[in-house]
Amino acid sequence: MKKPLIAVTLGDPAGIGPEIVVRSLADPDVYNVANCVVVGDRKIVKQAIDITDEDLHVNVIKDPAEGDYSFGVLNLIDLDNIDMEEFEFGKVSAMCGKAAFDYIAKSIGLAMNHKVDAVATTPINKESLHAAEVPFIGHTEIFGKLTGTEDPLTMFETNEMRVFFLTRHKSLRDMLDDIKKDRIIDYVERCTEALRRLGVTEGTMAVAGLNPHCGEHGLFGTEEVEEIMPAVEELKKRGYDVAGPIPADAVFHQCALGKYNSVLSLYHDQGHIATKTLDFDRTISITNGMPILRTSVDHGTAFDIAGKGIAGAVSMKEAIRLAAKYAPYFIK
Repeated sequence: MKKPLIAVTLGDPAGIGPEIVVRSLADPDVYNVANCVVVGDRKIVKQAIDITDEDLHVNVIKDPAEGDYSFGVLNLIDLDNIDMEEFEFGKVSAMCGKAAFDYIAKSIGLAMNHKVDAVATTPINKESLHAAEVPFIGHTEIFGKLTGTEDPLTMFETNEMRVFFLTRHKSLRDMLDDIKKDRIIDYVERCTEALRRLGVTEGTMAVAGLNPHCGEHGLFGTEEVEEIMPAVEELKKRGYDVAGPIPADAVFHQCALGKYNSVLSLYHDQGHIATKTLDFDRTISITNGMPILRTSVDHGTAFDIAGKGIAGAVSMKEAIRLAAKYAPYFIK
C-alpha cells in the first residue's frame, strides 16, 4: 500500500519545532506509516540534526515528486529565510515569525495543489507572528484564510477520543454569548460532516453541558434549558445521532470508554483539560471543514528548552501518524 505524503512545517525556528521534526523523521515507526517532506530552512534543519545527533541526510528538493523517500533521508523544501547571524533560540523574532508563516503558506499551497496528501504542523509563536506583522493569530486562522474556509473546525483526538470546540480563543464572559441554539445546531451538523469525511460514520455525538450538573433545570444557570436542550431536540428531529447536554464531569470519560464517537465541548479549557489529562503528549489537533487535512501538535514553542536537545517528539510523531491515518479520505 502506498504511504501518504505529508508536508511537515518547521514551525518557529527559535522554538523546539525543528528538533521534534528531525527526531520524528529519524524514527522507523514514523517512516513506516508516511513519506514526509519538510518545509523549512536548510540551515535550521542542519542545526537541529546536530543538536539532536540524529542520523539524517538532508535532500533539498523543489517539488515533493523529486523526493528520495528512503529511511534516513530528510527531504526538504528550503525557503532559505533565516539569517543565522541574527538568529537566537528562545526569542520572539519578526524574522522567525515571518519564516514560520512562510512555511505554513507553502505547505498549504502544496496540499491545495494535490502535491501532498496532508499537512502536519509544529508550534508557532503568536508574539513572533505579531512582530512580523502577520495578520493572523494562529494556525487555524491562517489555514482558514488560505484555503478559503470561513470557519474551520478544531477537533482534538487523544487515544481515539475526539473532541470538537464550539468556541476557542475567547474569554469565559464572551464565550457565554455564543452558547446559542442556532450555533450549536450549525456546529453539530458540520462536525458530523467532518467526522464522515474522516471515515467515522457510526456512533453518537455528545454535547457537553455548561453549568454544574447541566444547570439542574435552571437552578445553576439557564443555558441548558434555553439553548442547549432545544438545539439537541431540533437536531434529533433532523435525524442527527446526538445526545445531551451531558454533564461535563462525566461526558469525556464516557467518550473515552467508547459510549460516544465524539464530544462537542462548549469552550476552550473544557475540552483541553479533558484531552490533555487523558494523554497530554498524544493530544493532537485536527483542523476540519477545509478542502485539505491538517494535523498539529498541541503544545507551544517551548522557548525555555529550545536548542538544548531535550524536547520530546511524541506529539509530533502522533501528529504525523494521524495525518497518515486520515489522509486517504482526502486523496482525490
